[in-house]
Amino acid sequence: MSIGEVTSLLRGGIMEVLFLAAPLLFSALIVGLVVAILQATTSIQEQTLTFVPKVVAILLVLGFLGGWMFSSLGDYTVELFRMIPAMAR
Repeated sequence: MSIGEVTSLLRGGIMEVLFLAAPLLFSALIVGLVVAILQATTSIQEQTLTFVPKVVAILLVLGFLGGWMFSSLGDYTVELFRMIPAMAR
């Protein structure tokens, strides 16, 4: 196995992680920004007010996109296992 193949495997793994984590992180970012604006305008500085909506948003995104995430990760894992015989040569 050459350095190029190893680099390709690592790049593919990193991209898969980014594709799977991006919707969760983006939803938490948007909810956090909205809550921060509301806190700034109302002068309410409660710490749990930022935490709970982010957790709810992440759970909702997981509920909607969890099947796609599981399918994508499963396909990537199957592809990695198919590459094992070629790596042994």
